[in-house]
Amino acid sequence: MKKFFKGEGNKMMLRFYIFLVAFSCFFTLPLLSFSESADPVLTGGHSKEEINRGKRFFMGLLPFEREHESCVSCHNLTPLDTLNWNPSAMDIALKYAGRDSASFRQVVMEPSGKVMSASHQNFDISDQDLQTIKVYLDHLAVTGPAPSKPSINTLLLFLFLGLLITWALLDLIFFKKVKYKFIPALIVIGALGYQLSIIYEEAVKLGRSQGYQPDQPIKFSHQVHVTENKIDCMYCHHTAADSKSANIPSTNLCMNCHIVVREGTRSGRFEIDKLVQAHEEGRSIEWTRIHHLPDHVFFSHEQHVGAGKLDCAQCHGLVEEMHVVHQENDLSMGWCLQCHRETKVDFVDNDYYATYEAFHEELKKGVRDSVVAADIGANDCQKCHY
Repeated sequence: MKKFFKGEGNKMMLRFYIFLVAFSCFFTLPLLSFSESADPVLTGGHSKEEINRGKRFFMGLLPFEREHESCVSCHNLTPLDTLNWNPSAMDIALKYAGRDSASFRQVVMEPSGKVMSASHQNFDISDQDLQTIKVYLDHLAVTGPAPSKPSINTLLLFLFLGLLITWALLDLIFFKKVKYKFIPALIVIGALGYQLSIIYEEAVKLGRSQGYQPDQPIKFSHQVHVTENKIDCMYCHHTAADSKSANIPSTNLCMNCHIVVREGTRSGRFEIDKLVQAHEEGRSIEWTRIHHLPDHVFFSHEQHVGAGKLDCAQCHGLVEEMHVVHQENDLSMGWCLQCHRETKVDFVDNDYYATYEAFHEELKKGVRDSVVAADIGANDCQKCHY
């Protein structure tokens, strides 16, 4: 071991590794800085002090003696992983940015909807303080919510392991302070192995988004529409059985129900008003797509839903139980291949598979009891990558 680390080539490897760690630090350490840029002295004619005071009222820090709930207790400032039926602070800011303080006060203090009237029943705030909140919301509409701080735990661990490896190599080659040489050698092997595992895990995650749960422009609950109101999946996504992609319902389709239903039992009027306004303006709702596949992968809903008779939940999970839809499975190639090996095809009395005469004969004679997707070529490379 001692002779190995004394070689000139190994010293060059050490210098290269130190350079690599320094290079990584140079490009990653800026991510550790979370200091916010200084706000301008004046924003929209209002001072920074006025805006901050409005934010304190919104957060419930002012007034000191209050009996009602704070604004932020219902109207969140940051994204949530569960559905908050109340509009977010950003939604309110954008909707009322162009209105004066009087109209804003009327909406807050004299609401007309059942849900909002119940939640604002004991709300008591002076006109001046409410105007201060409006100043903060106007500022929020321009600047947007504060960016979420990135999670850097894995990055810090990777850099720490790099420093640990550097120390161990330096001790083995130059310092020689550790009596038993196998200790720094084991540190190098163990830390480097763990670094490689981190790199492998992060590389595998590229292009995958399991658990992805974005905020949508309208708070739409599948649990409410499918489970509670018994709306069939195919009513909204009616092209899933005979098209490559399952369609996103148009605004006109939504208005088939919401021409009458103008207030939700939990969400009130705010979210449905977004739909009504889009319909009246003749524009579509810009929904955020959740399930993505790489460009080099071919996937057809018609093949799986129309011909294969698969249930939507097999790929998308129990969407009918979700208030906020998320990606249930990782949609990796391995996941698809395993599904093809295990999923029995609806083969009998299915005209799509009528040409597979040999398999039909084997089923009749009892030679086989079922046909899985892999038996009919589902796992051939050219099926998805042609």
